Amino acid sequence: MSQIVEIKNISKCFGSTRVLEDVSFTVNKGSVVAIIGQSGSGKSTALRCIDRLETVDQGHIRVCGHEVTAPGLDLHQLRRDVGIVFQSYNLFPHLTVEENIMLAPRLVQKVKKTEARERALQVLTQVGLAEKANNYPSQLSGGQQQRVAIARSLAMQPQLMLFDEVTSALDPQLTGEVLRVMEKLAADGMTMILVTHEMAFARKVADEVVFMHKGRVWEHGPASILDNPATTELRDFVGNGL
Repeated sequence: MSQIVEIKNISKCFGSTRVLEDVSFTVNKGSVVAIIGQSGSGKSTALRCIDRLETVDQGHIRVCGHEVTAPGLDLHQLRRDVGIVFQSYNLFPHLTVEENIMLAPRLVQKVKKTEARERALQVLTQVGLAEKANNYPSQLSGGQQQRVAIARSLAMQPQLMLFDEVTSALDPQLTGEVLRVMEKLAADGMTMILVTHEMAFARKVADEVVFMHKGRVWEHGPASILDNPATTELRDFVGNGL
């Protein structure tokens, strides 16, 4: 399998606080990697560095053929290839669901309106919301809005999808809606990196788990490491039900 993400020895400080220290891992095309760990362990910062939303102080990142840590990086091209979904939905309230999804393909990729609408309906069907195309975000539940946010990223036809704790603001029922969409994406072969506290989901879907602790990759391997941790720190984390 070809590597779509290569992270080598990256470190990152915010002021005097070191949030990442010598972090390395790779992601193969078509695989799902779950990054887990306590709040403040550096997992969301690591994810944001992949999309160059944060810059690293040291180390090397290569994503979808882009040298992310290079001075001459084409950010627009990187973000055409990498979609990212956050905890907050960030939908435009004055636009319909369909218009929210059509916006980036039209502005960034210069796609014609008819093609953008076709893409919007296609990705809305993927996330089970085709019937909501003409609704406004305020008319949707939190889970539906998050599914629209996922569809909006899919409309850019990325090679890689990043998910940053996308269910942490949702109740259990709505969380299930969103996780089912992500599970289907994984089954369809989408390469995904997700920061998550949903351990049952990580066990079920992830090809690899990266456990971060104090800014470092403390343990990594197949999802089975969650049932047989090699370190006290991962055993305590999983044992707390987090």
